[in-house]
Amino acid sequence: MRNTTPAKTMQQLVCAAGLVLMAGESSAQNMAASPAAASTQACTALGKTQPTSQVLSAQQQAILPIAALAAAGDMARLTPSLQAGLEAGLSVSDIREVLVQLYAYAGFPRSLNALNALMQLLQQREKSGIVDAPGCLPSKPIAQGDALRAAGRANQTQLVGAPVQGPLFDFAPAVGEYLQSHLFGAIFERDNLDWHSRELATVAMLSALPGAESQLQSHMRMSLNVGLSAAQLQQAVQVLDARVDKTSSERASTALAKTLAASTIPAR
Repeated sequence: MRNTTPAKTMQQLVCAAGLVLMAGESSAQNMAASPAAASTQACTALGKTQPTSQVLSAQQQAILPIAALAAAGDMARLTPSLQAGLEAGLSVSDIREVLVQLYAYAGFPRSLNALNALMQLLQQREKSGIVDAPGCLPSKPIAQGDALRAAGRANQTQLVGAPVQGPLFDFAPAVGEYLQSHLFGAIFERDNLDWHSRELATVAMLSALPGAESQLQSHMRMSLNVGLSAAQLQQAVQVLDARVDKTSSERASTALAKTLAASTIPAR
């Protein structure tokens, strides 16, 4: 008989995160009652695709400290970064998507704590009369079951540049299933945050986590694969240095240098 306990546990954790998300979406919908917010409802999320550029936008730069500080659990510095992100033009949805994605890299406790911090900040800003753009929901329903895993497998292959396989996934096939169904499926299928932003968030998260250097280098490569330029990634390193800490920026710088040295993608 197949042991389904891990899958059930993951389902329960996703449900727990969903409760926080529902509360956050309710808060965003309440703010949308005013005409100014209603006009932004359709639709001010960072787009699904971004043009090739040599510089990061102000919104993309703001994602980096939010993702890194949330991953590190540095709540004292996270709230000011969340506020700076909103003031830089990130919508509630943009930031919420980053903090939901955090669970896959830093765990549900850090993700839930960061989402709660965002909710509290939004409530304070609303009381002060500040209307934040709610942003977008995904433009299509997210698939379920086998269709979700198939979509996740396709997304994973596109990001990595080849099908992902190897002894690790033969040894622990559940890991491959969770990666494809939950991360590259349920999260990356949500098109209300573009893949450039999702990869920048992932790079920042992994830069803040000691012992994740191999995964960080992999996501530097994925960032190039989805169209971020070497110059943009170097700028990301500089933003981490200025707004997070030197340790995170040094991890990111080392990973980027190794990735570019091994890359067959022309530097832009």
